[in-house]
Amino acid sequence: MREYKGYEAIIGIEVHAELLTATKIFCSCKNEFSKAPNTNICPVCMGHPGTLPRLNQHAVELAVRAGLALDCKISSTVFADRKNYFYPDLPKAYQISQFEDPIAKDGFVELFESANKRVGIKEIHFEEDAGKLIHVGGQTLIDYNRCGVPLVEIVSAPDMRSAEEAIEYVKNLRLALLYAGVCDCKMQEGSLRCDVNLSVRPVGESTLGTRAELKNLNSFTFMKNAVEYEFKRQVDAILSGETLVAQTRRYNESDKKTYFMRQKETPAHYRFFTEPDIPAFSLTHEDIEKQKAQLGARPAKLLEKYKSLGLSKDERGTIIDDRGLCGYFEKLIPFTQNPRSATSFLLSFVAKKCTENSVFRCDIEPLRFAWVTNAFDEKKISSSTAKNLLSRLLEKDFDPEKAAYDENLFQISDENVLYPLVKEAFESSFDAVMKYKNGKANALQSIVGKVMGKTSGKADPEAVTKILLLMIKKDL
Repeated sequence: MREYKGYEAIIGIEVHAELLTATKIFCSCKNEFSKAPNTNICPVCMGHPGTLPRLNQHAVELAVRAGLALDCKISSTVFADRKNYFYPDLPKAYQISQFEDPIAKDGFVELFESANKRVGIKEIHFEEDAGKLIHVGGQTLIDYNRCGVPLVEIVSAPDMRSAEEAIEYVKNLRLALLYAGVCDCKMQEGSLRCDVNLSVRPVGESTLGTRAELKNLNSFTFMKNAVEYEFKRQVDAILSGETLVAQTRRYNESDKKTYFMRQKETPAHYRFFTEPDIPAFSLTHEDIEKQKAQLGARPAKLLEKYKSLGLSKDERGTIIDDRGLCGYFEKLIPFTQNPRSATSFLLSFVAKKCTENSVFRCDIEPLRFAWVTNAFDEKKISSSTAKNLLSRLLEKDFDPEKAAYDENLFQISDENVLYPLVKEAFESSFDAVMKYKNGKANALQSIVGKVMGKTSGKADPEAVTKILLLMIKKDL
C-alpha cells in the first residue's frame, strides 16, 4: 500500500447557490422548483432574437446580502459580463455573469470543528443558471425551466486541506446563506451545488499543484468520498511519474470514484467582455446598510456561543441546522441555570414531539420550560416528572411550579424519609444483593426500582443508591 503522508491536499470550493427570488434574473418567469418541464420559460430566458434582459433588483440585493453574510467587501459599482461558452442547456450559447468586478470579495468562513481557522472567500458574483440535461434510454432531453434562475457563485481561497475541512466549510457557508434568507440551500433539489478544486503537493512546499475540478457534488457524503479518492489518485499519478493535467472530473456514486470529463478551461476560453445589454449602476451606502439590516442571527457566532456553553458537536449541529429550533433555544437560554440540561430535554424529548414535516414549532413558554429543567437540575423533581410536565405543557399552558406543589410531585431527597423505604427493599432483595456482591453492579437497579415504585417515582435515585451502598457495606 502506498504512503500518502508525505503529501497534502490543497482544496478550494466553488459553491453555486440559487437566490430566493420570486422570478428569474432577467425575465418575469417564476423561479420555482419541481414544475413540469419547459413550463416556466419565455422568449427572454430562451434567448430568442430581439429579446433583451432586465436585471432583477431583488437578485442583486440578495447577492449583496450573501456577501455581507460572509464578511465580504461590497463593490460600489455593479457590472455584468458576457461569458462566451457553449452550454447545451442554455439557448443563448453564452451566459451573463460577472468577471472583472464581482459584486463581493475578500470575505471568510470560520471553521470551529475540523480546524480552528478561517477559509478565505475570494469573490462572490451573480449569474444566470443553465437548464438541465436529462439522460433517458440513450437519449438526452432538456428542461429549460432552470434557465435564467439567479445564482451567486461563491469562490473560496485554496485554504482547505482535508475532506473534513471542506465539508465543514460548505456546512457553515450553507448556514450563513440560510440564516440570511439568501437561499433555501436544498442540496437535494440542486439549489446549492459544489464544485471542488483539488491539487496535491509534498508537505512543506508552497507552490500549488495541477488541480482537478470535481463537478456538482450535491451531498456531503459524495464530497467526502470524491475528495479522498481524488487525493489518492493524484498522489498515485505523481509517484508513478505521470504528468498531471488540469481537468474537470465527475464523481460516480456507484464505485465512489472520479472520472475524466474534459480538460479544464481557462478564463481565455470564455472570451469575457462587458455585457452590452446590462448597464452598469452604483450601489449606495444606504443600499448596503438596508441588506445588512436583513441579516439577522449570524450562525458562526451562535456556533461559537453554543460551544462555550458546553454543548456537544452533535447538539450544536442539530440546533443550528433548524432555524425554528435555534430561535426557541435562544429564547430559552436566558432563563436556564444549566443550558446543557435544557438542551438534553429539548432535543431528546420536546423536539421529537414538536417537529412536523421538518418544521419545529413549540408553544411552551420558555420561562415555563426553564423552570422544569432548573427544578430537575436542583433535584427538586425527577426526570420522569420533568418529562410529564413538559408533555402537559405541550397540550396547554399552566404554571408547572404550582402544579408540582398541588400534586405533590417534588422529588424525595431527605435521607431520613428514604431510609426505612430503602431498608425494606434491601431486606426483601437477598438475591440481588448477593449478585451485586459477586460483581454484578447492575443488580442494584432492581432494588432502586422497588423504592421508586413505593414512592410513585418521586424518590431521588442517587440518594436511594447512596443509602443502599452504605447498607451493603455494613452487611459485608
